[in-house]
Amino acid sequence: MAGTTIDDHGLVYDALAGAVIETGASVADADLQRWMGTDKVTAIGALMNLGGIEPTASVVAAAFTRFKLILAEAYREHPPLPLPGVEDALRELGRRGVKVALTTGFSDDVAGALLDSLGWSVGAGPDDLLDAVVTTSDVRAGRPAPYLIQHAMELTGAIDVATVLAVGDTAVDLQAAHNAGVAGIGVLTGGLTREALAEHPHLAIITSAAGIVDYLG
Repeated sequence: MAGTTIDDHGLVYDALAGAVIETGASVADADLQRWMGTDKVTAIGALMNLGGIEPTASVVAAAFTRFKLILAEAYREHPPLPLPGVEDALRELGRRGVKVALTTGFSDDVAGALLDSLGWSVGAGPDDLLDAVVTTSDVRAGRPAPYLIQHAMELTGAIDVATVLAVGDTAVDLQAAHNAGVAGIGVLTGGLTREALAEHPHLAIITSAAGIVDYLG
């Protein structure tokens, strides 16, 4: 979602860093980048550990609560927007019979509020932009595990991994695609460069998810 289809102004990573720093841990930019796109509870624990604070269950849970509060306030002040051309691309995919699912490192409550703010609906109706949304609330582990993608396949009725593309702006997006056995496409609308994405298994790296229709031809 954030960085691939949605411009959230980088606020999710500011909120993540802020919640971890409040525990007394330091957060290096390289470490934050490494944990981009992962389940936020897991990311908080990892960043705390890297920053010199023991990630006990209670402290991680409290930090996750703070993360959600910080992010909600930031989104109120600076509402997220669809990335340019992405809505049109998703609607065109739908018109062509391609199922569209979003997967995210957010939990249900964060993802649901974000989608509501954009007016992006999920369902089988002609006005629904998305066929499915899979969050970390739905699976046992987030990226780079394959489960978000696999559950998206289950919800959309996809059986053959050769018919699936997974598009994302982070290293773990491409790693999850590889682990799920599907083609991964990197996009440059997040925080990573073409060179950084190219270090991971991928079918292609394109400028934006808005270009996926042209890429597919």
